[in-house]
Amino acid sequence: MSWLAEPLTYAFFVRALAAGMLVGAMCGALGVFVVLRRMSYIGHGLAHSVLGGVAIGAALGYHHYVGAVVATLVAALLIDRVARQRGLHADAAIGIVTTAMFAAGIAVVSMVPGAVGSTEALLFGSILAISTADLAVAGGMAVVFALALFALYKPLVFVTFDADVAGVQGVRAGVMEVVVNLLTAGVIIASVRVLGVLLVAAAVVIPAALARVVTRSFAAMVGLATVVGVTSAAVGLYASFHAGVPSGPAIVLVGATLFTVVALGAAARGRLTGARARRDAAAPVAAVTVGEPPAG
Repeated sequence: MSWLAEPLTYAFFVRALAAGMLVGAMCGALGVFVVLRRMSYIGHGLAHSVLGGVAIGAALGYHHYVGAVVATLVAALLIDRVARQRGLHADAAIGIVTTAMFAAGIAVVSMVPGAVGSTEALLFGSILAISTADLAVAGGMAVVFALALFALYKPLVFVTFDADVAGVQGVRAGVMEVVVNLLTAGVIIASVRVLGVLLVAAAVVIPAALARVVTRSFAAMVGLATVVGVTSAAVGLYASFHAGVPSGPAIVLVGATLFTVVALGAAARGRLTGARARRDAAAPVAAVTVGEPPAG
């Protein structure tokens, strides 16, 4: 069991494991709202906004979290405003806003050499890069996320399934949409040090997609996706430590493996159930045919 205990002797790994499990839980629970709203692309887009914000912040001499927070919150609010324009949908708004901010970050990185070092560690995540401050950010965001989910669970669920009907029933659908976008922005900011800019969206989508395959109960989906997110983070970080790969790819690959196994199992179960149903439907016909007297 030394492979299990050895990493825990290193302070950086303990920090990474704690932050990773917090991030995994948040990404899993948030993913259910994102996937059911058909906005899976928002995690990918906001993560790119983080990179742009970090690059611009580094060029101006600010801490990377300052640039990340400003850029991601601005992107989340702009997405909501652009999506309200006539004839546009959320996916178009996400594409317009986040790619523009990502392009701005790339432009800054190309012009300001000092900004490169601040962005490289964010691309794929690294357990070595996770500091006490990163753990504090993840913990603080987890508290905010949990409180928001507890206080606004019913209206958030209502808006997730049908924003128009929710508005008719008195739910402030527009406010709830902004809340979801801001929560997404906060979770992305807390996640990029562990998961990396390029992979954080997968960590949001995969646990929710797995839960969707297993159950249709919303509460059960949130619970299962949270467990899958935490499990993927813990197993992925151990794989990252022992195999020497970045933490982000390791976590995503564990989640993707779990999804593949569950999806294949669900497909096999569906085929078995269908075959059993066809046999049961054919049995009475066969019995009647066998029991008929010969003609003449």
